[in-house]
Amino acid sequence: MTQPASDTPSTYTPPNVHPVPTGLRARIAEYAELVKFEHTIFALPFALSAMLLATPLHQWPAWHTVLWIVLAMVGGRTYAMGLNRLIDTRIDGKNPRTQNRSMPAGRVKTGEAWALILAAAALLVGATFQLPVICRQLLPVAFLVLTIYSYMKLFSPLAHLVLGVALGSSAVGGWLAVTGQLTWLPVIFGWAIVFWVAGFDIIYACQDYGFDQQAGLKSIPVALGLNRALAVSRIFHALTVGLLILFALLSPQTSGFFWVAIAMTAGMLIYEHRLIQGDGQTPIRLEKVNEAFFNINGKISLGVFLLVLLQKALVG
Repeated sequence: MTQPASDTPSTYTPPNVHPVPTGLRARIAEYAELVKFEHTIFALPFALSAMLLATPLHQWPAWHTVLWIVLAMVGGRTYAMGLNRLIDTRIDGKNPRTQNRSMPAGRVKTGEAWALILAAAALLVGATFQLPVICRQLLPVAFLVLTIYSYMKLFSPLAHLVLGVALGSSAVGGWLAVTGQLTWLPVIFGWAIVFWVAGFDIIYACQDYGFDQQAGLKSIPVALGLNRALAVSRIFHALTVGLLILFALLSPQTSGFFWVAIAMTAGMLIYEHRLIQGDGQTPIRLEKVNEAFFNINGKISLGVFLLVLLQKALVG
């Protein structure tokens, strides 16, 4: 059953308390693990890609623009992930797959998590205020999206799309940081990322299908079943490729390199779905989900960025 709203992380007793690591390096490593810092690879390259695509031909973005985009991205993602881990402490402690995470295992205390969350929020605000006015105006919307994601699985299976909007917005933000103007082009690019993220998050959620059912949590796999959920994931990833093609057709900043990026993305997404495809008795190969989630999608994000960077360096 879903935990009552009155249960807060501060009253939670971890089921399996592990020794708290000491020393500065060990604590930093624990905080990085708490927010899965390595997963920044999913969002940051796309924000930087949007930044390069928004920069006029034969020009490069100012170094300080790059710096503030990176800091805003790191701050925003750390805020969202830290808050998610804090809110999910009870749930994670009951899920065999997640009960050894830093918060439920007691290696990171509630006060430490709050300090990290507030510091990340301050970094996001400070960096955003160094960017164009429109970025500051949209900051409350960003905080709203980053905050409500952690609660969505209690109420709606659309949590996957909210996560996608959070990461897709970062790409739009990278564009706005350069141009200061919102047009259809960054929106199209952003929605491509929304469906990409939502698609692979559905795959990731299949790992917790049984637990989420028992706990009363919402997800597309729980709402539709594994077979239909994977079909939705495939549809979302087809929309990703379609929107990238539409962006390439409409943008004057794309060249052959971007079309290669689209082909690479399509190929990797097809491979991702074949990798996890079940054998007839089971809809999905759960042992392949982590490889599909991190390795393949990380390569997509980095691959697109490197091709956009090559395009900027060689074409203009």
